Amino acid sequence: MSRIKFALSLTLLMLCSVLSGCFGTEEKVIIDDSSPFDFDRPISNTTWYHYSGGVDALNETAVLEANITANLTGNNLPFWTNGSYYGIGLSTFEPTMGITSNDNLYMSSWGNGLAGSTAIVQCSGLIGMENLSDYSCVDVYDPPLLPVANSNDPYVYVDKWTDRIMKFDMHALLGMTVEWSDNEGESWSIPTIATDIRSVQDHQTITSAPYPAALHETTWVFCINGNAPHPLCSTSFDGGNTWSPEVSGAPINCQSGGLTAHLEGSPNGNFYRGNAGCNGEGYSIYRSTNGGFTWTEHQLPTEISGTADTWNAEEAQVGIDDENNVHAMWLGADNMPYYAYSRDEGDTWSDAMMIAPPTDLVGTGFPVVTAGGEGRVAFGYLGDSGGDTWNGYLTILTDAFGENPLFTTVQINDVGDPLDTTTDCGYNRCGGFGDFLDMGVDQYGRPWWSLSHNEGGDIGIFATITNGPSLREDIAGLKPMPHGGPQTL
Repeated sequence: MSRIKFALSLTLLMLCSVLSGCFGTEEKVIIDDSSPFDFDRPISNTTWYHYSGGVDALNETAVLEANITANLTGNNLPFWTNGSYYGIGLSTFEPTMGITSNDNLYMSSWGNGLAGSTAIVQCSGLIGMENLSDYSCVDVYDPPLLPVANSNDPYVYVDKWTDRIMKFDMHALLGMTVEWSDNEGESWSIPTIATDIRSVQDHQTITSAPYPAALHETTWVFCINGNAPHPLCSTSFDGGNTWSPEVSGAPINCQSGGLTAHLEGSPNGNFYRGNAGCNGEGYSIYRSTNGGFTWTEHQLPTEISGTADTWNAEEAQVGIDDENNVHAMWLGADNMPYYAYSRDEGDTWSDAMMIAPPTDLVGTGFPVVTAGGEGRVAFGYLGDSGGDTWNGYLTILTDAFGENPLFTTVQINDVGDPLDTTTDCGYNRCGGFGDFLDMGVDQYGRPWWSLSHNEGGDIGIFATITNGPSLREDIAGLKPMPHGGPQTL
């Protein structure tokens, strides 16, 4: 009986549709084919929208086959996004960076300062730039006495809570010196020594956090590769003037090797760093809750991804967002970038996500990660698009904790403008890249990435998204920036 009723209903529906042409104006059925990716302009061929595993978010078939339920609303909403880079006018090596609340960007520049010292390049006008002529970059390192001799490993870091610019130099494995400026580089402290004579000093990294300190607003910690089977770390409670003896930067019995990725301080006062695991397998994030004096190991979920066979064994990078969530990035055995997050200070981790875009990358290297607001993350890495054509890829994530988060990736250099063409550049020390790169997020939520344009003469460059969503506050589009590129070198 139900089939008979259905047949009668269908017959009446067809009859009514025919008669509608005689008795009135035919009503058109409008099918809404609009998509969250229908922007007011075409998507660039150097921009990709994708899910974990390189699933193209614009390919409905691929999304269905991956069993992904798209929820492109709220913080997961896609924005028209593009990227570019801007030269600092000087060469660089292992370019570290920092951002002050006065909207100045800083980058270390090896050997280009006074008497061949490390320069601290200040780029003003880049943040908020409307025309390329709005920004300029100058060396602001002008010490009160003689400049510190050129560093083998130059390093600059800006305290996120006090704006103190810390210049941290390593001298031929023998020791390290610290200098700082509290006024955007207009004046500098005299050098202080940050060295423990019990160990050689190499591959240093430094950071700060609002862990209670008696003589300064923040506590500072540095770690080095020294005479131990794991990194050694030291603490300053007076802003870098004096330092504690170096202690194990891992559990005492840890056999991780001494090379460590960038240190990161958390708003709650914790310190974190990435390193190979203590058991010699996988990668781990190491956490200190007492100002860098003891560290615990927190293994990353690398069971499926494996780990890359890289020479420096330090590819576990870590970034902390404004709400103390921990974001980790590493390279897998397939030389692709992977990501996981922790919402409980590293005690447990999400599943690993492969974050490379849906394009033919042969391999990637030099990973770095940073974070802004809660669940807002940016990743940087080099990628070989074939034939040792090494490009810079910047990936952003605005809803890390949602189901099936959307990744947006931009290539920051144009097609035909590679950053390097050296064989296996991403897997070795290479030109101005040195051992590592660096990232940060400004107060408006725009990510900034310090790296080198090796083909252009190892020129230091700041890369970012010229258009796209903010990584802070409510989800919204950033103020557009003019395209940079080779004309800025």
